[in-house]
Amino acid sequence: MIEVPEEFVSGQARFNGAAGRAFTAALPGLAARFLAEWGLRRDGAVMYGMCALVLPVVREDGRPAALKLQLVDDETVGEPVALRAWAAAGAGAVGLLEHDAGSGAMLLERLDERRPLAGMADGRAATEVLARSLARLVSVPAPEGIRRLADVAVRVIGAAPGAAAALVDEEERRLLGDCAAAVREVAGEPGDRLLHWDLHYGNVLAGRAEEGRADRWVALDPKPLAGDPGFELLPALDNRFEGDEVMWRFDLLTEVLGLDRERARAWTLARVLQNAVWSTGDGARRLPPGHLEIARRLLRRR
Repeated sequence: MIEVPEEFVSGQARFNGAAGRAFTAALPGLAARFLAEWGLRRDGAVMYGMCALVLPVVREDGRPAALKLQLVDDETVGEPVALRAWAAAGAGAVGLLEHDAGSGAMLLERLDERRPLAGMADGRAATEVLARSLARLVSVPAPEGIRRLADVAVRVIGAAPGAAAALVDEEERRLLGDCAAAVREVAGEPGDRLLHWDLHYGNVLAGRAEEGRADRWVALDPKPLAGDPGFELLPALDNRFEGDEVMWRFDLLTEVLGLDRERARAWTLARVLQNAVWSTGDGARRLPPGHLEIARRLLRRR
């Protein structure tokens, strides 16, 4: 039996309510089931993030792997579909070895959790790695059934007035209105690429040296979306945030991905707006400082 970390339990309850509590209560049984069904043995301590619990395991043939257990929702339901599409294209995403559609359990290629891209000391070098990873991922057309950026854009535009009204700072209200205006300009052409949606520096890990792949950087934990690659850029600007690096990173990302800068600017502002809709819905009355600075610079206010 596994012990589910209390921090993961409380996080699931906070973000997912009754569904999160039911999910964490079922985790020991789910883990035992798939350890048996897929012929796995434990090979290390439980790992977890916001959404998933991961068990390092070894398969019957001696190959290391990772058993990922997560609550299936609109953001995660497309993950196995996306991983298969990226694998077929050799796009540099983590390999999917097994999948159970009923529970959402996945057996994944084991990467080196000790070497996230977030640990690379040179921030610009890390951004270059992230940009190349994004370019490979978004080169793949989105398969049928993946949630669509078109729908996201409609929702955030509709919610923008309420989010702006919830802010206590007049400049931030104006900025959010300008974000919504920028999204309206591009919403009619939402794109059709397969997006990761959450590719920050912690979601890129090195391959395992034991398998001769230590020089390979691999993307994991997607929340797949079909849309314009410009919607992918905010995590790379916000994570490891440095205000003076925002435009350098933005220019590098748009160049490596081959994006139109104005469209990419608009879709990045859409991500700022999306996060503002969520945060004000949870009671926030100010924009996060990093998002505020990114919006200022992209809107040429700084």
